[in-house]
Amino acid sequence: MTTILDSELKLVANWNLKIVGLLEEVGCLTHFFFVIDRTRKRHRLAQQLRKEDELIGEIWNILEPVIAAQGMEILEIEYRRESVGWVLRIFLDSERGISVEDCAEISRTAGDLLDVADLIHIPYNLEVSSPGIDRPLRKLDHFQKYIGDIVEVRTISPIQNRRNFRGELKQASFEGVVIECEAGNYSIPMSLIERARLLYFESMERKALLSAILKKELS
Repeated sequence: MTTILDSELKLVANWNLKIVGLLEEVGCLTHFFFVIDRTRKRHRLAQQLRKEDELIGEIWNILEPVIAAQGMEILEIEYRRESVGWVLRIFLDSERGISVEDCAEISRTAGDLLDVADLIHIPYNLEVSSPGIDRPLRKLDHFQKYIGDIVEVRTISPIQNRRNFRGELKQASFEGVVIECEAGNYSIPMSLIERARLLYFESMERKALLSAILKKELS
């Protein structure tokens, strides 16, 4: 005889646990199967990301005109929990480049503005920096500038059972981007992009390879 037990347990350690016990009488042997239902965890994660996006949007609106007035632009703003605690990270860029003095000045200005706005009610670390080689991509014009290069995109929720995409950026529009990965082309709506960045060295290697192939064909 086989008996199926299906009972809901209380929320334990942030997991919605459902235990399904399959009791099979084979001598004295009993088999148990534990199934973890991550649906609610994914829902809570999506809600948290939406709240963080709203906060980042408010911070962006406050800082953007002030930073633009100094001849710089915001490339990306990140707000996440790390080993040191919550970190608000602002990436800057300009045609002349970003100096250490620029970062220090914007750090002071941004800190004062955010203190007045009082948007974040817990302790956090403010970091201001240049984008580095692997530039973050946030706005449509950021993506359009690097069509044909190799990028890495992480989505808020899965698209065809995956959240991480790496490949050639083929298209970029207000609706979303198209990335050519090893498994094929993926269309990713802008609203689902959690973060994205240019992969500089991979892009340069690909351009060098294409250039070498072209030269060989023309010779």
